Amino acid sequence: MDNVQMEKQRPYYRTIVLSDIHLGTSHSKVNEVSDFLSSVDCDRLILDGDIIDGWSLQKSGVKKWKPEHTRFFKIIMNMMEKHGTEVIYVRGNHDDFLDSLVPMRFANIQIVKDYTLESNGRYYFVTHGDVFDKVTTEMKWLAKLGDIGYTLLLWLNGLYNRYRVKHGKPYYSLSQAIKQKVKTAVSYISDFERILVSFARARQCYGVICGHIHHPANCMIDGIHYLNSGDWVETLSALTEDEDGNWEVIYYTDFVEQEEKKVLALNIAS
Repeated sequence: MDNVQMEKQRPYYRTIVLSDIHLGTSHSKVNEVSDFLSSVDCDRLILDGDIIDGWSLQKSGVKKWKPEHTRFFKIIMNMMEKHGTEVIYVRGNHDDFLDSLVPMRFANIQIVKDYTLESNGRYYFVTHGDVFDKVTTEMKWLAKLGDIGYTLLLWLNGLYNRYRVKHGKPYYSLSQAIKQKVKTAVSYISDFERILVSFARARQCYGVICGHIHHPANCMIDGIHYLNSGDWVETLSALTEDEDGNWEVIYYTDFVEQEEKKVLALNIAS
C-alpha cells in the first residue's frame, strides 16, 4: 500500500479533546499520546488542561523535560501547518503558570481559562474543571499533598504491573480500581459531575466538556451532556467529535487495535 492510500485511511475527527497528559512527570504516557496524534487528522484540537505539569517541573527543574515532550508539541505544530488544525489550550491547575498569559491568541492557537464550543447548533462549556473543585481552589496545600499520594500510588501501580507482565497478565490500573471502590472517591466524582452540570445549565449550554479527575465519561446527567476526556497517565483516553456532532470516548489501546485491523484488511485487499 502506498503513502497516498495510507493518508486517505487516516481517521478524521472534527474535534479531539485531550487533557491531563502531565508532561514533566515520569508517569506521563507522552509517547502513546504522540503516536495517537500522529495517526489522526482533526479540524480542532482542544488541550483541556494539565498538559504540562508545572508543579512537577517546579520541584525537579527542567531535567524532567525530555525530547519526547518536545516531540509532542512538534506533532501539534505539524497538524497546524499541514492540516490547518485550530488549537485551543485551556489552562488547568497543574499548568496554572499560564494564568499570566490568558487570554492569548496567536496564529491558530488560543490559550484560555475556558471556552464555549459550538457543535451542530449546540453549545458546550469547556473547562479543565479544577475551578469547580474546592480542594484545588480553597485548599491548594491539600491538593499538593494529594498529588504526592497519587504519585506514590502510580509508582506502586508500576511495580504491580511489572509483576503482572512477568506472569503474562494484562495491565491493571490499581489506582482506578481504588477510585471505583472507595466511597469518598466515588462521592467526589459524583459531586464534581453534578456541580459542572449545574453550571452548564446556568450558562444555557447543552453540555460540558472537562478533564481534571482522570475519569473519562460520555453520558447525560439531568438533561446535560457530560463529557470528560480522562487522562494520559492511566486511562489513555480522548474525546472525539465526528462531522455529525457525535461524541465518543476512545481509548488508546482500542484505537491501536482498530488501526492494526484496518491496515491488515487493506493489505489483504491489495
